[in-house]
Amino acid sequence: MAEVRFYHMTRTPLDQALPQMLEKTLERGRRAVVRAGSEARVEALSARLWTYNDRGFLPHGTVKDGRAERQPIWLTVDDEVPNGAEVLFLTDGATSEKIADFGLCVLLFDGGDEEALAQARGQWMALKEAGHEVTYWQQDDSGRWGQKV
Repeated sequence: MAEVRFYHMTRTPLDQALPQMLEKTLERGRRAVVRAGSEARVEALSARLWTYNDRGFLPHGTVKDGRAERQPIWLTVDDEVPNGAEVLFLTDGATSEKIADFGLCVLLFDGGDEEALAQARGQWMALKEAGHEVTYWQQDDSGRWGQKV
C-alpha cells in the first residue's frame, strides 16, 4: 500500500504549491507523474514549470513532447506512468487506479472550493478503507505545511 498525503491548499494556489513539491521530489532523486483534471490544466502546468522561479525550470514533459522515459516529471490526464515515476501527484480531483504502485501519492485540493473539499473527503475514506497510509496536511497562516492527521 502507498503512503497517501492530502494537501489542503488554503494560502497557496496549485500553480505555486505543485512546483515547490515537484522540486523537492527531484532533489530526493525521485521521478514524478502529475495527473491533472484536463488537457488545459496540463498545458498551464507545463508552462508554469518552465518559468516558476528565477533560478531555472523544472524538467518535464507531456504527451506532446514525447520521450516519456527521459522525463523526470510527466504531466498527463491519463492514468499512465510512462516515466517510471515513484511519486504520483493528483490535482483537480483526478483519481488513479494505480495508487498502490507508488511509494507516495500526493493529492492537492483547493480549500476554497466546496466541491473539491467534498471530493477530497470521499477520496480520503475510500483510500483509508483500501488500506493506504493516509495523512492530512494543511497550510498555516504563513503558508507552511503542517500535518493535522
